[in-house]
Amino acid sequence: MSAPPLFRLVDERRVSVVRDVHAVNRVLDADVVGSCMVAARVADHGVDPNAIGGELWTRRHADESLCYAGANLIPLRGHAADLNAFADKAMGQARRCSSVVGRAELVLPMWERLESAWGPARDVRSNQPLLALSGQPLCPVDPAVRRVRIDELDAYLVAAVDMFIGEVGIDPRLGDGGRGYRRRVAGLIAAGRAWARFEHGEVVFKAEVGSESPAVGQIQGVWVHPERRGHGLGTAGTAALAAAVVAGGRTASLYVNSFNTVARAAYAKIGFSQVGTFATVLLD
Repeated sequence: MSAPPLFRLVDERRVSVVRDVHAVNRVLDADVVGSCMVAARVADHGVDPNAIGGELWTRRHADESLCYAGANLIPLRGHAADLNAFADKAMGQARRCSSVVGRAELVLPMWERLESAWGPARDVRSNQPLLALSGQPLCPVDPAVRRVRIDELDAYLVAAVDMFIGEVGIDPRLGDGGRGYRRRVAGLIAAGRAWARFEHGEVVFKAEVGSESPAVGQIQGVWVHPERRGHGLGTAGTAALAAAVVAGGRTASLYVNSFNTVARAAYAKIGFSQVGTFATVLLD
């Protein structure tokens, strides 16, 4: 005997937490570059919400619809009805995320649903080319770019804070005096994922592997000292980090704002090619 229409409607809208790590991995493996941020967490900790810092949602089965809900809201797969259901689920509880990020074709429709409750956004970056490099860079790399040591944290933080303010538009030291941001940066350094070029004890180029899945290293936080811009440090420095990621058996990836023509030209010179388009909605 089939369920009454109302019960069927409720069941179709219901969002549940995924417990099947194999089903999740099938989705992540189908889009290794686009899913890197979530894949890195799942590879290290499985799908337990307490371990990965958020929940993986689905409306029926992970193979059909999937969304990560944690410090970021990251839709990974789904049709319009799935994205609406994920948005309704997010709006039905206290907001914990600071951004909605992922493939633009998933993020932007989801934000249309969320905006009435969460908007206006601090910024909507609707066109961010998602780039990937699987081979060695096409341009020279900077041999002076290396992993940052933990005793260099204070010098590195100066550059990291300046980068964050320029990219995100807020000071990461607000609220707790910078303790949380300092811990995060220190963690990247300890993991060997923060890279820089130092001159006379000062950082003139920096970048990090923000997320590292079994297949992809996603580069973030690319920054050049304001007085040294226009001299190729960003291109050669990013090439050095990309080369290290590729040498480690991973695809190097990053995403960039479409209007940042200087950065896009540098990444093209390195050999990055576009494999999709991301969008990011920054929330207050």
